[in-house]
Formats: sequence, C-alpha cells, structure tokens
Amino acid sequence: MRARGPCDDSGSGVNRPTIDDVAAVAGVARTTVSRVLNNQPNVRDEVRAKVLSAVDTLGYRVNVQARSLAGRKAVRITLVHASDFDTEPNSYYSSALELGATRAAAQAGAQLITQVVNQNDPQAADDILARVRDDQSDAVILTPPFADDLELLRRLGDQGVALVCIAGGPQAEAMAQTVGVDDTGAGYDIARHLLDLGHRRFGYIKGIQGHLSAEGRFDGFLAALAEDGLAEADVRVARGNFTFRSGLDCAQALLSGGERPSALVCANDDMAAGALLAAHKAGLRIPQDIAITGFDDTPVSEIVWPPLTTIHQPLRRMAARAVELLLARVATGDVPAFRREIIAHELVVRDSSIAAQASTPRP
Repeated sequence: MRARGPCDDSGSGVNRPTIDDVAAVAGVARTTVSRVLNNQPNVRDEVRAKVLSAVDTLGYRVNVQARSLAGRKAVRITLVHASDFDTEPNSYYSSALELGATRAAAQAGAQLITQVVNQNDPQAADDILARVRDDQSDAVILTPPFADDLELLRRLGDQGVALVCIAGGPQAEAMAQTVGVDDTGAGYDIARHLLDLGHRRFGYIKGIQGHLSAEGRFDGFLAALAEDGLAEADVRVARGNFTFRSGLDCAQALLSGGERPSALVCANDDMAAGALLAAHKAGLRIPQDIAITGFDDTPVSEIVWPPLTTIHQPLRRMAARAVELLLARVATGDVPAFRREIIAHELVVRDSSIAAQASTPRP
C-alpha cells in the first residue's frame, strides 16, 4: 500500500557572494569557476589565478573548501550519529543511514567519516564542531536530535560547512537542506489503517523528547483519529526512548489498569518489538486481542512474532540523497534556497494488525 508521499537571518547565507559573482569579477564562465574551485584539470594558469583572485576579493566562502580540496582528492563528509550512551543502541537506524551514505560516497569518490556523539552531553554541540574541524570536513550530515539543534546548525553555517539534516523539523528547514519522509503523513496512514480495521481504543508509545520527526508521526496519527471523532484525550500515551526495553516498559504500563487499548502504535520498530513481548507476557493474542504497529521497517520487524505492521522509511536512500546534495553543494559552492526533500514512505501491513471485528477480544 503506497502512501502520500528562504533564507534565514542567522548569518547562514544572506547577501553572501555567489559563484556567479565570482564568475563576473573574474570575467569567466560559471563552469570555469567550478572547475577551479574543485581543482580540476585543463584550466590555464592565468585563468585559475583570475578566479582565485576574485574569490579572495569577494570573500567567497567556498574558497576555504576549495583550497582544502586542492591538497587531497576526495571530498570529506562527516556523518554524525546521536547515541544515548546509557542505553542499548537502536538495532538498525544508524547502521542503515551509514550504509546508504557510505555507498553513495564511495560511488562518487568521496570519503565518509562517521562520528558518534552522546546526545545527552551538554557539550555535544562543541564536540561536534571540534570533530568536524579535526576531520577537515567539507560537509556534514546531522541525524536527530542534532538535526533540530538550531544553534548547532547556525554555528556550522558560520564555519562555511555544507550541511544536510536527516529528518529535520520545520525550523531546521529554514536553515539547512533536510531529507526525510512525510512523518505526519506516515503517522496518518498507520492510524487510518487501524481505524479502517475497526479499532477505537488506542495506546501510543512516543520517542524521545525533542525528536521532532517522531513528534510529527504522532501529529498525523491524531489527525486521522480526529476524522473519526476521536481526540488526543482518548489515547493512552507513554514516552519511550526508541529502545526495546523502553517499549517493553511502556507497553506494560499501558496494558495494565483502565480500559486496555485494542491497538498500540509505537514510534519505531524496536519499541514495537518490546511491546510485542509485553503483550505475550500478559497472555494476549496478537493481533486478536491487540494490534501492535511500528515504524521504520527495520529487519527486526520481520523476525519478531508476529511480524510487525510498520511504515517503511527508506533510510539508506535518505542518507544517499543527503550525500548527493552535499556533493552538489561542494562542487558549485552555491548556498541553496533551503528546502525539504521528501522521500516516499510505504505502509507495510503484516500479521501484527487485523480487523478488530475479525476476532473476539478478551475482556
């Protein structure tokens, strides 16, 4: 089932000279400027000198990147993963992003450097900036929640670093290019699937506070419920941290006391796997007594029992696209009109969801 698929005022690109300005001052074509900045062959020495002189005169920011590139063959891209060092890692999210970015970088002859940073460290932003400088990176990919750290985005922009945010929220979109799925639409789709099956009693396990893309999933979920006359107050909510353990703990809390949900929606597959275990421990049949859904379509969604209904988020493609956008930015030096690029998601229906009327739920 297929689903639906500016400039800021913080010093990140307003009124700065462009590659066209450099071309005009040097009296050459735009493509010639690009060739010089990327240290490509077949450019006469006197033309190269004119372009570099124009770059220096205008203070064109890519001049720093170009001179760095001149001493080495490969563009360097730093991929920053967020991690909570006190909990187990997500089973697949980070590795899928890294795989997609690595393949795209290798195909383009670029170098990918991976950095893992403690998201709970108050000095995390300083740590990231220091690592980017140490890596001599030309470009950076940020993952949530760093993708929504607006001060970090501003500081990276001030350093002249090309930047793409994975699953950045609306404010991040005003400061950097972002790549992700339509989280609101995906949340809507999974709720609509459950509503159409007859479910009316819902539980929801959220992700970590500040993960704006995951919050968007909940917003879409509520929008679908509103169409059927249900409100947020009708949903039993718990907040996890995207780990299996938090899914288990949150599900146990939601399944005990009060009216038990007939459907439990989880903000990622790891928490949904934990919720499955909680339901099994409670002696509930899945999906006859309770439907459980995840998000991401990671490998765990197919190996748990029963296999999870989930949203396929094309993580490898998202990361590969981030690399493509960064390489284009470094090659031309252009600061883009910041925008969000949406990669299509898909609702994957498996055995963990079923029509409520297809069975007789236990009291």
